[in-house]
Amino acid sequence: MTSSKRLILFVIIVLCAPLVTAQESAVETFEISITQAVLDDLETRLDQTRYPDQITGAGWQYGMKLEYLQSLLTYWQNEFDWRAQEARLNSFNHFLAEVDDTRVHFIYERGEQGNNDILPVLVLHGWPSSFVQMLELIPLLTEAHDGLSFDVVVPSLVGYGFSDIPDEPGMSVAVMAELFHTLMTETLGYERYAVRGSDLGAGVIQQIALLYPESIVGVHLSGTNPFVAFVPDDMTDAEQAFVSRAQAWFQQEMSYAMQHSSYPQTLAYALNDSPAGLAAWIMEKFWAWTDHEDDLESVLDRDELLTNLVLYWATKTINSSMRLYYEVARDPGQFGFVTVPTGMLMSDADFFPTPREWAARSYNIVHWTPIERGGHFLEWEIPSVVADDMRLFFNSLVF
Repeated sequence: MTSSKRLILFVIIVLCAPLVTAQESAVETFEISITQAVLDDLETRLDQTRYPDQITGAGWQYGMKLEYLQSLLTYWQNEFDWRAQEARLNSFNHFLAEVDDTRVHFIYERGEQGNNDILPVLVLHGWPSSFVQMLELIPLLTEAHDGLSFDVVVPSLVGYGFSDIPDEPGMSVAVMAELFHTLMTETLGYERYAVRGSDLGAGVIQQIALLYPESIVGVHLSGTNPFVAFVPDDMTDAEQAFVSRAQAWFQQEMSYAMQHSSYPQTLAYALNDSPAGLAAWIMEKFWAWTDHEDDLESVLDRDELLTNLVLYWATKTINSSMRLYYEVARDPGQFGFVTVPTGMLMSDADFFPTPREWAARSYNIVHWTPIERGGHFLEWEIPSVVADDMRLFFNSLVF
């Protein structure tokens, strides 16, 4: 980095430094502790799983493969050590904050001090994951490299994990955008901050960038959005191919989202009552959306996948997590062009390739990194690639 750019970045980081505010009194430390009664009940339910039939040799053609689910649930019941995973989760700094009458859970890890600049970054997950998706990424960002480290804030989306479960309608990505902006600015005291996310988390980030562009240093995103709401008349050949792929993918793969956005409550009774049902619904998506060659657990660790499932099970948040689709369908939030400088790390293995010119219709893209590997959960699948690209992008910005 040149000395002039270093000086500019230093000035901006000073503006980004956390302030001492009255809101800090609304923040409390948090330790994850699932009661033994919940774990015993889970083991009993796993032991009593009643499996359905399966067409001989069907594999994944009809959905969750029976043999894979049986293997996963057997391991979950007999070998998975939740207490060990709980201890690992608690090695991070967890907090709860009251933000506009909503309790928000978040991990907050401060960047390495020293002769380097520190930039706060809000990192958001989507469905069907959780903050577990970001655990390998966090220490890669807090370490100082190339003169930059990050203060990393990883919340649980509202209705997910240990954040509040909404008991009134309307908790959409637009409302969450306001909550997380307040968390970063008023609660934690940052004047300006960076944002990173994918899936539904990217939807929240888009709203933050549209609502509060003056507060956002830069936007870093990944992932194909298969929902095409508007088809322009002046598409390139690559965009036409993308729209055709997206429409076909939507018809074949988006039935889950249609259920979430129409009648999530009906589905929730089964998933909230059966760990086998919960695992089948969630793990089928990890199998389908992760970049692997017929071996999901060569990419995502089995214990971490089960940790993610336990979080949904123990907090009873499968219903509220799915309900976010319902709210977004009725309140998609602000429409407009994101003027904040945007970097995109885009994998051809995430659903299908997205051309840069299509993304540029919605975002001020100043950084575009195409990669050939990594699926829909890049922070989990290839965290070092994500961290390196984030560092390259944010270091390149002249604010």
